[in-house]
Amino acid sequence: MSMSCMQIALAADPDPLVDIPAGLTSFTLRDIFTNGDVSVGPGGTRATVNVNIFPAMESQSLTYTQFRMKPCGVNLPHTHPRASEMLTLVSGGPLQVGFVDTEGERHIDILYPGDVTIFPRGLLHFELNVGKITALYISALNSQNPGVLTAAGALLNIPTRALATSLNSTIQEVQELEQNMLVYGSNLEMPPPSVCTPGQDITTDF
Repeated sequence: MSMSCMQIALAADPDPLVDIPAGLTSFTLRDIFTNGDVSVGPGGTRATVNVNIFPAMESQSLTYTQFRMKPCGVNLPHTHPRASEMLTLVSGGPLQVGFVDTEGERHIDILYPGDVTIFPRGLLHFELNVGKITALYISALNSQNPGVLTAAGALLNIPTRALATSLNSTIQEVQELEQNMLVYGSNLEMPPPSVCTPGQDITTDF
């Protein structure tokens, strides 16, 4: 049983058996923000390319996303259960980014154009544009199906009593959180002005 569980935990995308899929003639996708999987939220736009949209990615163990994040836009804390992620800030920002490891230690940094960071596989991470300019950044993940689990959306789907105990809160406080939660999805979000002011508090501590 333990060996079976270990095999599942260590599973990854299979190695490719051929160079390219049979019959494939195109290896370029034009204009990702038109032809990708595009989602538009209050905090900006994301465009993802995966094997379903771009067949040339078949068996390459890749998912690729470009972001145009408005000032104070946030990619809500989330995990990718089946992939590590590398992120590059191309222009704009800066971005506050970071993750929390399995020891409960947080690793937060400020990215400027040209900077690269990594989010290890399965760890909770986020991005927030703390600058005054729209941030264009790129994310590459090492799986065709990395999965996305949004922290707040998942947490608030836990039954109320268990959640209240986890948060050291009352049932009423948890119910208020549940009523006010954002829609469980992948859109970039925008906090109220009282939470974030573009260009202020460019720090890792807030």
